[in-house]
Amino acid sequence: MAETRTEALHRNAEGLDIQAPEAILVSLADAQIEAAKAVRNAIPAIAKAAEIIAGRLNGGGKLAYAAAGSSGLMALADALELPGTFGIQRDRIAILVAGGDEAFRTLAGGPEDDVEEAAAAVANAGIGAGDCLIALSASGTTPYAVRAIEEAARRGAATIGIANNRDSALLRQAETAILLETPPEVIAGSTRMGAGTAQKIALNMLSTLTAVHLGHVHDGYMVNLMADNIKLRDRAARIVAAISGRGKDEAAGLLEKSGGAVKTAILLAAGADSAAAARKILEEAGQKLRPALFALGHDPEKRGPLSGKDHARTEK
Repeated sequence: MAETRTEALHRNAEGLDIQAPEAILVSLADAQIEAAKAVRNAIPAIAKAAEIIAGRLNGGGKLAYAAAGSSGLMALADALELPGTFGIQRDRIAILVAGGDEAFRTLAGGPEDDVEEAAAAVANAGIGAGDCLIALSASGTTPYAVRAIEEAARRGAATIGIANNRDSALLRQAETAILLETPPEVIAGSTRMGAGTAQKIALNMLSTLTAVHLGHVHDGYMVNLMADNIKLRDRAARIVAAISGRGKDEAAGLLEKSGGAVKTAILLAAGADSAAAARKILEEAGQKLRPALFALGHDPEKRGPLSGKDHARTEK
């Protein structure tokens, strides 16, 4: 088998074990920075993938992640953050990791070869037409990830592959291929390092752009967050206050009236007659705050916070 980029020896690795600790850390840090830069070349593919995911979620479909080992941990980290950060319902997200729950205690290598488990996981998650599956593998050849993407495609789901080796099986199988061509690892083959860093960055970008498409981001604020603890309730109030121009106490009151929904609270501040009316305006605006504010007489091109007087609902 020909040596792949993710298995090759890094140019700075020779004599690594006899270098000064600071020199080793410089090499490790520089390699991480170099790996992160590789994501820039994948921006067009990430943009295309985000549009596909948003379309599937908007249509009522599910988003699934499938991976093994370190890539599985990257997938898990991204998937688990989506409900809290962007308010995407938990039952719309499936996380398929080789080895199942046991993988998060042992991260054993064997399950990544289990193609039958991969096919069964896709089937058990109910992935099919109208859904989307992201499969990750640094090498691009991990049997679990490749089989998962094959099965998802067979069932009619949109498929996105993320890998760090060019022309790998995973990227060939994927409907949308995201190549993160990171350099060889300082510790050869230890793809939890540079390759994993690039995967994490790409997933951050992918899920954030998806959220933008879905209307869950407004002027850099997470306006669809799930405020289920003290910190997030405080953040929600600060977001409502910042966008509406109201005081934080008033913003908290509006949040209470809205049932904790940030966008609904902002529309109440902008002149919506009730929470129900605000929700209807949001529905008509495709859950996007900017056109919903426009419907209430707020000029989306005008910068600065709302004022209840100037941006109240205009009479027809």
